[in-house]
Amino acid sequence: MIIRPRRLRRSEALRSLVCETRLSVSMLVYPMFIREGSGIEEDIVSMPGQKRYSPDRLPFALERVISSGVGAVLLFGVPEKKDFFGSEAYNDDGVVPNALREAKRQFPELLCITDVCLCEYTDHGHCGCPRDDGGIDNDASLPLLAKSALCFARAGADIVAPSDMMDGRVGAIRTALDAEGFTDTAILSYAVKYASAFYGPFREAAGSAPSFGDRKTYQMDPRNRREALREMKLDLSEGADILMVKPGLPYLDVLRTVKDASPVPVGAYCVSGEYSMIKAAAERGWLDERGAVCEAAHSLARAGADILITYHAPELARWIASGNF
Repeated sequence: MIIRPRRLRRSEALRSLVCETRLSVSMLVYPMFIREGSGIEEDIVSMPGQKRYSPDRLPFALERVISSGVGAVLLFGVPEKKDFFGSEAYNDDGVVPNALREAKRQFPELLCITDVCLCEYTDHGHCGCPRDDGGIDNDASLPLLAKSALCFARAGADIVAPSDMMDGRVGAIRTALDAEGFTDTAILSYAVKYASAFYGPFREAAGSAPSFGDRKTYQMDPRNRREALREMKLDLSEGADILMVKPGLPYLDVLRTVKDASPVPVGAYCVSGEYSMIKAAAERGWLDERGAVCEAAHSLARAGADILITYHAPELARWIASGNF
């Protein structure tokens, strides 16, 4: 007898019938940048096809997102005013709360996730409060992050997503939310977030590049994998409802490790650099954009992602719906 694995590869219908990994539109989350002002739809140069929207223009953009089938967005704020403590991150009349209220008013069923971090709101670009010696004061940062999460919950956020990587921030946020009656507001923790070179375009999009030093003292070392388990266990013990691994493609092994050990859903974030490198190569005709995006998405799902946060979400949703993926 001759064993021929090729028998199950003869046609697209047959391959689809027996495929091991299946993407779903319901697993997609679309990240969006909201900037202060009105009437603004501003191109992000380093991320072709992505824009910054003012809160009043967000509903028009959301119509296109929702029409693709994507039902969840992750919002990042880009305020006009930035200061040492990132006070616009917890301003009830700030850019993200205003966008949230508008989004929920027009699309009440839309799942709204908000990034909780100080880097987009501080004049120094760090995710926490700097000390005089140039380090980051972990414990002084926690109350500000909790205030930010509360601000977003009051404005209608379904999920808050701390991305700062301060130790203890999930517990501080959970305590603050519960104390104010937001016991149903979930926490999606950037539990495993590496100090990565793939964040460059995001920092241009959000104006969040550090004005001094780097973020290596609080984001994870790319050389470490076991440390991911320690981080996820700490966040779970503090009340995280969902875990995230970030970036996505360079950390498939880590994603698999976290997924195998996690009792809660696990997401992966295809970050700005992953998006932009595919876009740049596709624009030069060096690769097929649809094929590369779909292959990357399948690899992340295969590695264990239950949730996929990607700037390609609307396109990917349409490809999935059409069966062209």
